[in-house]
Amino acid sequence: MDGQATAEILRVFEELPDPRRANARHQLMDILTIALLAVICGANGWAAVAAYGRAKYAWLKTFLELPSGIPTHDTFGRVFARLDPETFEKAFRRWMGKLVDLSGGKLVAIDGKSLKGSIQNSWDQIGMAHIVSAFVQANHMVFAQEKADGKGQELSAIEKLLKSLFLKGAVVTIDALGCQKSIARAILQAEANYCLQVKDNQPTLRAKLQTVFAEAQLEHFAGMVSDTAQSLGKDHGRIETRRVWVLWHPEHLGALAQDWPGLKCLVMVERTREVHGKKSTEVHYYISSLDARRSAAQFLAYTRGHWSVENNLHWQLDVSFDEDRRRIRAGHGAENFGRLCRIALNQLQQETTHKNGIAIRRHTCGWDNDYLLKVLAA
Repeated sequence: MDGQATAEILRVFEELPDPRRANARHQLMDILTIALLAVICGANGWAAVAAYGRAKYAWLKTFLELPSGIPTHDTFGRVFARLDPETFEKAFRRWMGKLVDLSGGKLVAIDGKSLKGSIQNSWDQIGMAHIVSAFVQANHMVFAQEKADGKGQELSAIEKLLKSLFLKGAVVTIDALGCQKSIARAILQAEANYCLQVKDNQPTLRAKLQTVFAEAQLEHFAGMVSDTAQSLGKDHGRIETRRVWVLWHPEHLGALAQDWPGLKCLVMVERTREVHGKKSTEVHYYISSLDARRSAAQFLAYTRGHWSVENNLHWQLDVSFDEDRRRIRAGHGAENFGRLCRIALNQLQQETTHKNGIAIRRHTCGWDNDYLLKVLAA
């Protein structure tokens, strides 16, 4: 395969232990390489992965050994169902560690997603795979993922992520699920800062924040260390106005302030949308460990940036990678295929010379081997 950078992403996976017997007909690196290339090129299941391998056999043979030809789709499925997801994740993180820089207060958004196609029966949600991902907003890249034990169990996966990642200098945002004292403490222990959304799972804290900001606005924030900012966005006939108020007086929460480690400021964001003359307004509250060296405009960017997970990760995985309709259920297959998709998405996001969307870039990779190598080396 051409190019040192291209080969490097594949060498990251050379140390993965083979879950099969020593006399396996197909080499593990051949299976991993074909699967990754196929997913980048548009494959959304094991049958498509095997079909890609057969169609590209002559080209693949120029850099893979393929002693027994292209594996069947059943072979791909069995290998990835048995492949240790923790070891696969460690290899993934080693690769991402070379690409992601968290210095300078970069935003790391942590959010969860269910793989709806991973259940055996539509009425039984217990077996559904749930993945929590850490997403770097600055370069739109997933740099870690962790499987949760089930819906509603994402907290344990979030805590595991926070303990295992190098987050020094980052600003970590998590939606209301992660607004927990243990999560705030874990973020601080990682030498990062938090900005946590407060919703109804913390009813007392939310009610107190609402009262604090209502009183502060009545007094025009007189005598308080505070800041405010506003942004205006227009897109497809929709006008969206966002206003943020930041108050560096956590003591106004009273005894509640002592419960949250490292708490330094309170945040309120008001979002007004106007679509075809109809207006709607939402108000969101946050708590943060960031001090007054940050501006309200930065907080507005942090809170808005968190939702890039929906637009740049979850939406892409659902629309461009058809994740919700994927029927992979055996063993670790759903989690490991999801990891292949996230690797593929990262590489496709980094290749910026092609101006079309992710779905068309995937097709282009399948049509043009040179462009595929360019994506791998991005």
